[in-house]
Amino acid sequence: MPTIVTLSILTISLNVVLSAKILGLFPPPVNSHRNLYVPLVQELVQRGHDVTVVSPYEEKTDSKNGSLRSIVLTGFVEWMRDGMKNMRTFEQTDTNVFQKLQTSIAFLEKMTEMTLEHKEVQKLIHSKETFDVVIITEVLNHALKALAPHFKAPLVSFSTVGACSLSNLLVGNPSPPSYVPDIFSDYSSQMTFLERLTNSFTHLYTQVCFNWYVYPKHSKLMKKYIPGEYDFDQVIHNISIVLLNSHPSINQPVPLVPNMIEIGGFHIKPPKQLPQDLQEYLDNAPNGVIYFSMGSNLKSAELPLEKRDAFLKTFAKLKQKVIWKWEEDVLPGKPDNVKLGKWLPQSSILAHPNIRLFITHGGLLSTTETVYHGVPVLAIPIFGDQKQNAQIAVNLGFGLSLSFEDVNEEALTRTIVELLNNPKYKEIAKARSKYFHDRVRKPMETAIYWIEYVIRHRGAAHLRVAGIDLPWYQYILLDIVAVLVLGILLTCCIVAFVCKKLCCRNSQRVKIKAQ
Repeated sequence: MPTIVTLSILTISLNVVLSAKILGLFPPPVNSHRNLYVPLVQELVQRGHDVTVVSPYEEKTDSKNGSLRSIVLTGFVEWMRDGMKNMRTFEQTDTNVFQKLQTSIAFLEKMTEMTLEHKEVQKLIHSKETFDVVIITEVLNHALKALAPHFKAPLVSFSTVGACSLSNLLVGNPSPPSYVPDIFSDYSSQMTFLERLTNSFTHLYTQVCFNWYVYPKHSKLMKKYIPGEYDFDQVIHNISIVLLNSHPSINQPVPLVPNMIEIGGFHIKPPKQLPQDLQEYLDNAPNGVIYFSMGSNLKSAELPLEKRDAFLKTFAKLKQKVIWKWEEDVLPGKPDNVKLGKWLPQSSILAHPNIRLFITHGGLLSTTETVYHGVPVLAIPIFGDQKQNAQIAVNLGFGLSLSFEDVNEEALTRTIVELLNNPKYKEIAKARSKYFHDRVRKPMETAIYWIEYVIRHRGAAHLRVAGIDLPWYQYILLDIVAVLVLGILLTCCIVAFVCKKLCCRNSQRVKIKAQ
């Protein structure tokens, strides 16, 4: 009996020691971002931590182990909705890398200021609270990083994508432009000479843009809204760890410094029981089922009429059934083999053994889920990182890509038939799925371990690489290149001068002999 009491006391004491105050800042009013941070927050609460979440949504928990306080960024969802009304999403396919970068910078700078000036955030800033760790979504919102030293806490960066220019520059992570494409580009690791040239220029342009425009802007925001004297350069480079939503089974392998941790697929939970109508529809499909969804931000109902008709005519010719995420009550001309749904449990559908193909926009979450379940994919990318994800799927061999401009009945039919009838896509998708699941520990376990690691050690300065402390021109060896170029030019000048002198001397000798 005393042993049981002792163990109980030790267990309670351990829980008290491990319980921490955590602040999570997740400002983007985008469902795909919410689908990532909510599982992480819920797991932290389940582990007994007290979590404060600053986001555009009211977050709740059923867990009794820890606590969850939600600070809602009111007005953000409406702001995003109004902006999307003026933006024809299916017409964004032809924007170039520089347009994407400039649009993102302007949008995220505005969102950062809206976050900092929000009355509830200002109330929190002036509350004199402290936290054991601050977790911030990494989306060019650098001014928010000053909240970590303000609350006397180490900083964890939460990246919804893999290693890219958004985080590489902050932790000194190498990203050779010869095979690491910029996140705003449409390239994969297998680039042509022209693509490598463009990618190199993009890398340089991004560094210049960040250092001489983005960072100064956010430094001003930091000073305007966060009391105290902070060195902005130290603030943005004082990241303990970066949690990356990536994994080599989904993304191309790239260099990672020690404090960049891959947790791709951490948000995926084991499949749940499907609603009865979907379960019966999938079970009674002797030829299999195709699942079609354009994600949470794009709406199939907004497809141009000619594109929608191309899908309808193509699906009508197939012997497979189709489940289509359609946001309206009616789809004119819907074939009998198509089932509609305004909201669909995507991961649980993909887990069904009768799913033969996933037609998607190529978003990272959808790509991750199709690899998780080992389902071949047809990617029809529109904007953002979708084209890059689609190209990776093609290069790795578990899918094909079709540009939105090329979507017509003939191209759709040809591509879908190839994916359905050629077994290599299914075989490769299953192999990628095995790579995904074969890890030392589950990705959510990895995420929690490293967050608690930072809490235990009050940061992780020992994981920082020396490159962080170098000026950007030294990091990319511009000073060395300049010295080498000057040295070569000086050598050439000396050689030219000596040659000229020798020529003049020889010329004089010839004249003397001639006389």
